[in-house]
Amino acid sequence: MEITASNLTLFAAILLTGLTAGLCFTWGNAVTPGIGQLDNLGYLQAFQKMNRSIENPLFFAVFFGSFALGIAAAFINKTVSPEHYRLILVAMGIYFVGVILITVLGNVPLNQMLDKTDLAKSGETELGMLRNQFENPWNRYHLIRVIAAMVSFALLVIAGISK
Repeated sequence: MEITASNLTLFAAILLTGLTAGLCFTWGNAVTPGIGQLDNLGYLQAFQKMNRSIENPLFFAVFFGSFALGIAAAFINKTVSPEHYRLILVAMGIYFVGVILITVLGNVPLNQMLDKTDLAKSGETELGMLRNQFENPWNRYHLIRVIAAMVSFALLVIAGISK
């Protein structure tokens, strides 16, 4: 394959979207079921610590960079291949709605609610109520992200291998 701006941006978008899809899949397949077996305090403490640690420059670069590079790849491909342009644009639309918006409007507010709670000062009843408010909604939102990230990744791969 020839090294062009079109190919490089599409490759980078595929790579970063694949990393995000892999993170989402692993988190939903192993992390949340694993910590879901903990008692309320352990579960909520683990989630607080993971949420705080994932917010770092590398995560944000991958999470938002995949979208930015995908949009760039779509527009670079617009004149090269209208079919690829549309396919990449659909992939990025799904990524934006199903990963970015769901995260910002669904998961992040739940994370912030959890982060504001001083778990050490909460009784078992309060911890149980907090977990009930947090766990199932968070997991439902996350399932949407898993599916959207995987579909976006698959569409980008199809665009890449069909060039």
